[in-house]
Amino acid sequence: MKQSIIMSKCLDKELNSIVRSYNPDKIFIIVDKTTKKYCLPVICDFLSLEHAEIIQIGPTDTNKNLETLAFVWKELSDKKATRHSFIINLGGGMVTDLGGFAASTFKRGLKFVNIPTTLLSMVDASVGGKTGINFNGYKNEIGVFNNSESVIIDTNFLKTLDFDNICSGYAEMIKHGLISNEQMWSKLISFDIKNPDLNELQNMLYDSIKVKEKIVEDDPHEAGIRKALNLGHTIGHSFESHAMANKTPILHGYAVAYGLICELYLSCIKLGFPASRMRQTVNYVKEIYGTYNFSCNDYDCLYELMKHDKKNVFSKINFTLLEDIGKVKINQTATESEIFEAFDFFREGL
Repeated sequence: MKQSIIMSKCLDKELNSIVRSYNPDKIFIIVDKTTKKYCLPVICDFLSLEHAEIIQIGPTDTNKNLETLAFVWKELSDKKATRHSFIINLGGGMVTDLGGFAASTFKRGLKFVNIPTTLLSMVDASVGGKTGINFNGYKNEIGVFNNSESVIIDTNFLKTLDFDNICSGYAEMIKHGLISNEQMWSKLISFDIKNPDLNELQNMLYDSIKVKEKIVEDDPHEAGIRKALNLGHTIGHSFESHAMANKTPILHGYAVAYGLICELYLSCIKLGFPASRMRQTVNYVKEIYGTYNFSCNDYDCLYELMKHDKKNVFSKINFTLLEDIGKVKINQTATESEIFEAFDFFREGL
């Protein structure tokens, strides 16, 4: 099923149309503490949601776990959700991932829509049908592919975000530029994200979503070219899991940005990615995202985390790398020494 992505012009009207088309017996809105405060007031007075039940979960990726999932299942059960009930996930990537997984599994599946409220979830997490939770110390270890009925993107929610969360989503946009074309990449790494023109950012967001939408449509279950979207994520997820284990969590987009530095370096030494373009991208990333502090003593731990990546094939760590902007090479491997060399590059600079 192709996912319907709605670039919202009137959220009330669009939600009303969707609710009427499914005529559910009950509506549930899943929010976290933050989106309940800043985003729920935008929709709570909509006539179509007059009798909706609210399910609130804890914020941030540390709550994307089995305990929170069980809480959502119990809330749905206690509040007598049926297979004809409907779920609205209102929040960032954590809410849409976990809420989508809860909807996909409760009573073998309820219909749901995603209303992403962060730049990251608009451009990445809520589009493409991936749902799931973290488990046993690993990112997104448990989950299923299941498209929401619709994704409604209302950029007015971006006004509720702080700078770090804008940057977190922007990292995925940089990735989309790298796997797409030189014009898009160049525009992204010259954009003043510290003082963003929100109208221009909105236009760039739409272009970025189209990149992912096209790839997902061609390869919904990541059998081939959808792996292009994993650029920066193999090493990025290891940074993210490492930070979480050390009780110093980092935002997903920051982890991806750091992963891009390492994986562009691997692209350079293994596939001949132009060094000048690597430096341009790395300089922009470091200026905006700073650095992730780890030492050579952490290399073995990071490498071990990478061994658990879902993209691995026959126990070999699987990378998406680039020959050039837009020239994607999936199913690439690197030796332990090459990966450690990329860590050295990250820590020691150009």
